[in-house]
Amino acid sequence: MTTAPASTGLFRADEMESLRRALRLDPQVLRKLRNDLLKKFEPDELVLNRFPAADAIELHSLKLYQRMDSEIDGATKLLFETESGLLIESVILRIATGRTTLCVSSQIGCAAACDFCATGKMGIAKNLATEEILDQVVQAGQILRAEDRRLSNIVFMGMGEPLHNEGNVTEAIRLLTAADHFARSPSTVLVSTVGVPAAMLRLAKTFPRLNLALSLHSADQATRQQIIPLGKKASLTQLHDTIQEIQAIQDREFMIEYLMLRDVNDSAEDAKRLIDWIANLRVHVNLIPYNSIEASPHLKASPRPTIESFADVLKASGLKTTIRYSLGNDIEAACGQLIRQENRQRAIAARRTEADCDSHVGFLDVRQVVDGFES
Repeated sequence: MTTAPASTGLFRADEMESLRRALRLDPQVLRKLRNDLLKKFEPDELVLNRFPAADAIELHSLKLYQRMDSEIDGATKLLFETESGLLIESVILRIATGRTTLCVSSQIGCAAACDFCATGKMGIAKNLATEEILDQVVQAGQILRAEDRRLSNIVFMGMGEPLHNEGNVTEAIRLLTAADHFARSPSTVLVSTVGVPAAMLRLAKTFPRLNLALSLHSADQATRQQIIPLGKKASLTQLHDTIQEIQAIQDREFMIEYLMLRDVNDSAEDAKRLIDWIANLRVHVNLIPYNSIEASPHLKASPRPTIESFADVLKASGLKTTIRYSLGNDIEAACGQLIRQENRQRAIAARRTEADCDSHVGFLDVRQVVDGFES
């Protein structure tokens, strides 16, 4: 008699099909399971109670470690623990209009090392697997369902550079938009990058209706490289040409993100330089107030009047421009640092445990992490 595999992963198609065949299940049973969990975000108990072999399936690859709710607005920060024992974060943003956005992570740490980003100070630890990316969506969706809310948008703006984990991010988007999984419109998903031209083009070709955003932050090459070291690998000219090529593929507006840093990129000259760089591109510029982080005390937020003046210059040139408001300020800045410190401590503890037991089993991921966090 054929036995079913133990702990089959929901997003592992081959394993799910093997499970179905082993248990001789009607394909409709798996469709029902996916519909209930991935489209309706029903609670685990309800989903598993309807499944004939609940003990043979694994609904989640992440464990909710901590939840923090803002006391001043509708933001919730979710800290998840991966199977490797490290933490990542996702953020639910409940907009006043009633829409909800989920910000997901694609990596533990980030190699881009942007000067303004707490995650960038961690270094790169590990790419998240496709199922770890998608489980953030599932668990956040379940939280929102319990509040009688619907998940409106998903943005890849959490920990990590999404296009440094291109394969898993692409597969995650494929399943998010697949009719037999989450069945979401690509227009409700946005991927933000600091600029990896070849990968940006591949993503646009694969998902023509997907929203893309570039974290630009300066239209001066030297300034951009100062705050985004990865900017050395792709010039502003190359990024402009890439966006132009993407727009020929997608025929849709491209988002430019611009973090407002006092005396770094917020002068009238910086605004004019940005206008010149955008030139003939069809874009929407988001001006983002900076939330200070402990690891970069030299960076300061631009005053509100400076941001408004900057926006006025852009608008006067005909550019669609929005000044964004930060949500979750009371739970945000310290948390990025918390994860960095917590993960470093966990990595060091695991390394010590490995040395004590003289074993190489189970600690490969943690060893790969240590150098990144200690650099």
